[in-house]
Amino acid sequence: MRRCWLGVDGGGTKTRFLLVNASATPLAEAELGTTWFPQVGLEGAHEVLAQGVAQVLAAAGRDAADIAYAFFGLPAYGENRAITSQLDAVPATILGHGRYRCDNDMVCGWAGSLACADGINLVAGTGSIGYGQRQGCGARAGGWGSTFGDDGSSHWIALQGLNVFSKMSDGRLPKGPLHAIVRQALALEHDLDLCAHIYGEHAATRTELARMAHWVADAARAGDGAALRIYADAGHALAQLAVALRHSLGFADDAPVPVSYSGGAFHAGDLLLAPLRAALAEASDRFRLQEPQHAPHVGAALYAMRLAAA
Repeated sequence: MRRCWLGVDGGGTKTRFLLVNASATPLAEAELGTTWFPQVGLEGAHEVLAQGVAQVLAAAGRDAADIAYAFFGLPAYGENRAITSQLDAVPATILGHGRYRCDNDMVCGWAGSLACADGINLVAGTGSIGYGQRQGCGARAGGWGSTFGDDGSSHWIALQGLNVFSKMSDGRLPKGPLHAIVRQALALEHDLDLCAHIYGEHAATRTELARMAHWVADAARAGDGAALRIYADAGHALAQLAVALRHSLGFADDAPVPVSYSGGAFHAGDLLLAPLRAALAEASDRFRLQEPQHAPHVGAALYAMRLAAA
C-alpha cells in the first residue's frame, strides 16, 4: 500500500516532481528551478533533484524505499557522453537504490502528451526538440542548443524578437508595436541600452531571455507583422521536426501520425499552433495534431510505471 512511483521532468527553466500511487493518483508534487547542467553545473542539478525528491516524499509521508520505480527526465541528457554517466549516477545517491532510469526530458513531453502511445511530441520550451516512439523504438530530432539550434523555442523566438527590435531602431524595418513593448518592458531610455541587458555585467541568462518571448507574442497580438512572421517561422521549424521523425520512426505513408506538443512557447496559443498546423498539413495529410493529454511531469510518472511493468 505504500508503494509509489516518481516522475521528474527537468527543464531549462523549471523542474517538476510528481509522486503517484498504483492508480496513478497524485500523492505529492513540487516545482523547483532548472536542472540544465550547462547553466547550474552537476552539483546544482544534484541539489535541485535532491530537494525536490525530499519535498514530495515528505509531503506524501513516504520514504525513498517506498519508490517502486522512478523516471528522471533531464535537460541535455545524452548530449555530452562524458557527463551522461555522471547524470545516470545522481539518482542513486538520492534514492539509495537503483530502481530508476534517466533520459532526456523530451521523453516526459511525449509520455505526457500522448500518454505513452505511439506518436510524436514537439517540445518548445526554453529550447526545442522533437521526440517520438513507435512500436517501442524512440527517435529524436532537434535539440541542438541555443547557439545553432532550438528553432521555434521560446529562447529562439525571443532572440528573433530582439533582432527585429534592433532593425526597427535602426530604420531597417518600420517601427511596429514590438519596438514600444521592448522599450517599456526594459525601461530603456535609449534603444542601445538594450545591449547592457543582453551582454553586460548582469546579462540575462538563457532562461531569462526565453521569458522575453512573451513580448513577441504581445506584439503579434497587437498586429505587428514582423512578430507574426516570427511565429510563422517557429511553427514551420517545429513542423520540420515532425516530418523528420515520421521518417526515422518508420511510419507507413498511409498511416496516421499522432502529433502533440508541450512547452512554454505554446502558451502563445494559436499564434504558434495555427502556423504549426498549417505546416504539418502542407507536409502530409496523415499528421493528426492533438492537444496534450497530460503535462510532462505527469508523463514522467506514467513512464516510470510503464518501465516498472516492463
